[in-house]
Amino acid sequence: MTTHAPTPVLRPTLVAVLAHPDDESFGTGGTLARYSWMGAHVHLICATGGEEGSFDPHYLEGYASITARREAELASAAQALGLTSVTMLGYRDSGMAGTPANQHPEALAAQPLEAVTARVTAHLRRLRPHVVITFDPIGGYRHPDHIAIQRATVAAFHAASDPAYFPGNELPWQPQKLYFQTFSRRLLRAIVRLMPLFGQDPRRFGRNHDVDLLDLAAVEFPIHARIDYLPVVAARFAAARAHASQGGEQFARGPLSWYTRLVGGKESFMRAFPAATPDLRENDLLAGVTW
Repeated sequence: MTTHAPTPVLRPTLVAVLAHPDDESFGTGGTLARYSWMGAHVHLICATGGEEGSFDPHYLEGYASITARREAELASAAQALGLTSVTMLGYRDSGMAGTPANQHPEALAAQPLEAVTARVTAHLRRLRPHVVITFDPIGGYRHPDHIAIQRATVAAFHAASDPAYFPGNELPWQPQKLYFQTFSRRLLRAIVRLMPLFGQDPRRFGRNHDVDLLDLAAVEFPIHARIDYLPVVAARFAAARAHASQGGEQFARGPLSWYTRLVGGKESFMRAFPAATPDLRENDLLAGVTW
């Protein structure tokens, strides 16, 4: 077996392990752009091609498929965020829970957890991150792909340092910190109460009316870190606009941009490892990291 010698680590390295093209921009774009701007190596592992994302037909003009369109959008977003690299795992988008796409043999949600974990482990050993970012345990809004890649990433985070797990060509590596991207439910609960007054059903939110905000508002995860991305807000919005087929323009210019200004341009994270005390409050994901 040939073992790859580790590349000398000269700068801090972050890896975000996410599910679809646009997750890197809509959920964590400010954080990724900030650390790239600060000089860190920032890598993205994207699990699927986003095949089940809804879109208007004109976005296919000039593209062979929606996957090709979304990969092109991801490339533009990665450039805007300053990402060091993007790795596509090549699984198929599973769609929302209970849809036929869940059963597609190439869908991420249909894959054995151990098989996905092995692939993520290999990439963590190759990229050698100090900090790993992924979704919270319910995948933000209970998307099957978000949950599947979150579980695989957590398992890979702990397996990467042990040569007994998934032996391969990369040397073992132990990332120092693991964070889950999440958000405070306080404002969401207020929005859920107000929506019926405007004739909107909080149980049928989103472009396809398949997100239950009432359910999400009932689940709370602790927030241990808030990352201020206002210095790089232009990069975050540029990355969001790159995902035009998924409504990125509205994300960058509509109510969500007003929300950004209202809350001060911060993204929130739960620290999963090392274990956090209840009163932990960080403003830097690299706090305490050595390299």
